[in-house]
Amino acid sequence: MSNLYSTTARAVAGLMVCLLLAACDKPVQATYSDAATAFHPSDECHVCGMIIDGFPGPKGEVVERSGIKKFCSTAEMIGWWLQPENHHGEARLYVHDMGRSPWNAPNDSHLIDAKDAFYVVGTQLKGAMGVVLASFSSQQAAEKLAAEQGGRVLRFSEIDQAVLQQQTAMSHSTH
Repeated sequence: MSNLYSTTARAVAGLMVCLLLAACDKPVQATYSDAATAFHPSDECHVCGMIIDGFPGPKGEVVERSGIKKFCSTAEMIGWWLQPENHHGEARLYVHDMGRSPWNAPNDSHLIDAKDAFYVVGTQLKGAMGVVLASFSSQQAAEKLAAEQGGRVLRFSEIDQAVLQQQTAMSHSTH
């Protein structure tokens, strides 16, 4: 009986030591940044699943505590964002500033706050599937593109599903 008691006591003591050691360990703090992140060649669009790197024009991303969602175009991101279930208080939305970036290879060091950007809709510029919304940090740069390529300048708050659908219908009718 004392052998069983001794074995049980050692097992309980060992378990207590393990629990004490685990309790003394400092919890790992997950680092969170709401800053924009670079796009990588293997990134897939959160909406359509296509590889983002293969398309010209500005891209978009949503940065949240739960992770980063990347989109093959500004229109895909805004269309996703317009769905009420996707609104999260801490989310930050970013798009490429095409006033400082080449159209065919947007520069990730020029990602800007999507809600502050100016957008040109209705151009014949090529991008990912559907609508092309050229994004700019400067109203002057957006107006210059609209004057050169056609289209009109909108703010983020002016873009809704009707704008996205209207532009899609226009782009399909020209092909």
